[in-house]
Amino acid sequence: MSHDDAASIHGGGPTNLPRRTFIKGVIAGGVAASSAGYFLRSSALSAQARAGTVERLVTLEVNGQSRRVDVAPQETLATTLRYKLGLTGTKLGCDRAECGACTVLVDDVPRYACSVLTHSVRNRRIQTIEGLQAADGTLHPIQQGIIEEQGFQCAFCMSGFVMSAVAFIAKNPNPTREELAHGVSGNLCRCQDYDKILTALERGAEIARGAAREA
Repeated sequence: MSHDDAASIHGGGPTNLPRRTFIKGVIAGGVAASSAGYFLRSSALSAQARAGTVERLVTLEVNGQSRRVDVAPQETLATTLRYKLGLTGTKLGCDRAECGACTVLVDDVPRYACSVLTHSVRNRRIQTIEGLQAADGTLHPIQQGIIEEQGFQCAFCMSGFVMSAVAFIAKNPNPTREELAHGVSGNLCRCQDYDKILTALERGAEIARGAAREA
């Protein structure tokens, strides 16, 4: 059987293509089809990713003010507060939710800002240590108690302790020393100056009770 006859039996016309050229053509065609499929799949996945993309420009309620800020999808609240909003009173210590230096209040509940994604607290009330003092500059009773008793040594951990104590005395305004120690037990002091810290926080709670009686 001639080459032309074989081509006719398989539905093709006479051809003079060498076998090597024919194989190259088949391979090239297969690669093109495969590439087309790859790009189609990639386009579909990209479209899905775009559909689920988190909006970067968000509004946060921080210390009673609405703040518009550009936030990356996996950005933590501590990063946003410190490096985007300039609220450096929130400290970064361990950066893994163990030391409590980054404690802030979210809807009046103490949270480790280093382990909270900023996108998860949109439409929530965020308070940092910068937002504790009154409009006329009067310090929060806990802050005043710390000043009077000089409760911290290096004070790196202070803002975290303050925020935890503020939340605790709001629910338990007349705590025992043991109760207060339990209330701030999620915070660690590098200097291990816990006795002075508790004395200062007790004084702050006392000042808060006095202010409540006068109100």
